[in-house]
Amino acid sequence: MERFIKEGMATKLIKMASNTSNNVLVTGGAGFIGSHLCERLLKDRFNVVCVDNFNAYYEPKRKENNIADCLKYENFMLYRADILNAKILEDIFSEKKIDIVIHLAAMAGVRSSIKNPQIYYDVNVDGTKNLLDVSVKYNIKKFIFGSSSSVYGENKKIPFSEQDEVNTQVSPYAKTKKKAEDLCGQYHRNFGLKITCLRFFTVYGPRGRPDMAPFMFVESIINNIPIKIYSSKEEFENGSLARDFTYVDDIINGIMLSVEKNIGFEIINLGKGNPIKINEFVDAIEKLLGKKAEKTFIGRQKGDVPLTFADISKARNLLGYAPKTSLEAGMAKFIEWYKKTYEPDT
Repeated sequence: MERFIKEGMATKLIKMASNTSNNVLVTGGAGFIGSHLCERLLKDRFNVVCVDNFNAYYEPKRKENNIADCLKYENFMLYRADILNAKILEDIFSEKKIDIVIHLAAMAGVRSSIKNPQIYYDVNVDGTKNLLDVSVKYNIKKFIFGSSSSVYGENKKIPFSEQDEVNTQVSPYAKTKKKAEDLCGQYHRNFGLKITCLRFFTVYGPRGRPDMAPFMFVESIINNIPIKIYSSKEEFENGSLARDFTYVDDIINGIMLSVEKNIGFEIINLGKGNPIKINEFVDAIEKLLGKKAEKTFIGRQKGDVPLTFADISKARNLLGYAPKTSLEAGMAKFIEWYKKTYEPDT
């Protein structure tokens, strides 16, 4: 089957594979995590329908590059569309016979959500509801939702467990992720949808977003620009700030394990389970680059939390999840990708 795909006008001719027994819809499929997931699904011979609106939160050309290799597959179809457009979602589900939904599309960015919270509620909550509604109508087999460790907010108990109360979100972004999780729970109870909510912890790796610390630190150090540390000098030096950095391939493995398992409704942490102090994170990058970083201390920003730390025992027990990539190995791969992409002559 052939058709030109774009909301409003044609951009590229793509063929869908004839096998329609494993049709997976990936929202946000041209993003950082989404593009890695699409590639994995394609290699595993799933038919992939990617929905992404290529918004301008960061340069859309980066997303075009992310998805370029996927366009070579016959079992891949790209819709340039917004999850707020219920009509086009209806068209996609009716035509493509979707079996599994992996919902990664979202307005990202904790700090940006404080400046413009309404768009975050629109996309992250209403957009999720649109997908849940059409999933109920077309009896999809499984719905996997990409949530966030930000829902734990300033949780005092560590490590963060799925059984913890999560009522201390400190940003609109975090609140919208929690509201979307609540919606998923309601749709499971009311309509029987099989839904897995995966709380991702500080994902990094090749294609990582340019507003995230791994990208910003590497770019700044390479170009002799002081890195911006969102804390006081004292907090940085005493190691009170830490993140549970999780390499993207480990996250993709966790998602794929969720695809394989027959689960009714669960919320599951996907992290490394080993938080890294930010000063140690900078040290690791300096060693890999063979170069010291100059530092500018800006102070803690609204919406930031001092620590993320995943209890991954549930993921291990329920999914067989076992993250393997060390920070040093993961950042080496990120730096290799960065140099290849942004320093082609080196």
